[in-house]
Amino acid sequence: MQAFPATLREMAASQWRHRGLLKASIRREVLGRYRGSFLGVFWSFFNPLLMLSVYTFVFSSVLKAKWGTGGGSKAEFALVLFAGLMTFNLFAETINRASGLIVGNPNYVKKVVFPLEILPTVVLGSALFHLIVSLSVWFLAYLVFYGLPPATVVFFPLVLLPLCIFTLGISWILASLGVYLRDVSQFIGVATTALMFLSPVFYPASALPDDMRIFLYLNPLTPAIELSRDVLFWGKAPDFPLLGLYGLASLAVAWVGFAWFQATRKGFADVL
Repeated sequence: MQAFPATLREMAASQWRHRGLLKASIRREVLGRYRGSFLGVFWSFFNPLLMLSVYTFVFSSVLKAKWGTGGGSKAEFALVLFAGLMTFNLFAETINRASGLIVGNPNYVKKVVFPLEILPTVVLGSALFHLIVSLSVWFLAYLVFYGLPPATVVFFPLVLLPLCIFTLGISWILASLGVYLRDVSQFIGVATTALMFLSPVFYPASALPDDMRIFLYLNPLTPAIELSRDVLFWGKAPDFPLLGLYGLASLAVAWVGFAWFQATRKGFADVL
C-alpha cells in the first residue's frame, strides 16, 4: 500500500507542486458556483452588499446596538462589524464544506490519480476570492463615508495568513473524518453557527467582563477578527508578537491536520 509522506516540508511542497492544478480548480470552483444564474459571478458582489445592509439594519436600527462604549454612527457600526464578519466567513465557508470534500468527489479517490490533499486548499482559495470581493465592497463603503482607509490596511494579508493556515489544518481533519463519520457535516453546520456568536463578530472583546474575556481569547478566531478590525478600521498596526504566536500555533495545527489526513487517506477508497 502506498505511503503518503506527512512532513512539514511535504505539506508545503505538495501545494507548490500542484499549483497549476490548484489555480485551475479554484477558478472552476468559483465559476461553477454561479453557473446557470442570470447575474453569474456578479452575485459574489451583491451577496456581501446585501449582507452588509441587512446586518446594519438589524443591529443598529432594530436592536440599537453600539460598538463599544461610544455612540458612533450606523456607518461605523456597519464597517466595524463587516470587517470581523469577512474574516469569520473565510473560516466558516471553508470549514462548512470540508467534511464533504472527499465524499463528494469519489472519482478522485477511486479512478483518478489525484492529489487529494489540495481539495481543502481549493475551497479555501474560493473563499479567499469571495473575501476579496467583500473587501472591495467594504472599501467602497469606507470611501463613501470616511475617505481613504488607513495605511495599516497593508497588514491585512499578514493578519489573514495564520487564519488560512489554521483553517487548512482543520479542513484536512474534517475532510478525513467526513469519510468515516457521515454525521460530521451535520455537526459542523451547528458548530460554525454557534462559533459565530461565540467570536467577537457582533461585539468587541472588551464588551465581556474581565473574568469571561479569557475564554473568548481561547477561541482561535478571536485574534484574527480583532486584528482585522485594528488594521482595516481603527488604523492600528497589528500586535506582531501576538501575530507571531498565532502563526506558530496555526502552523502546528496545520501540520497535525495534514499528518492526520495523510495517515487516514489509505482507507478512503475502501469506505467509499
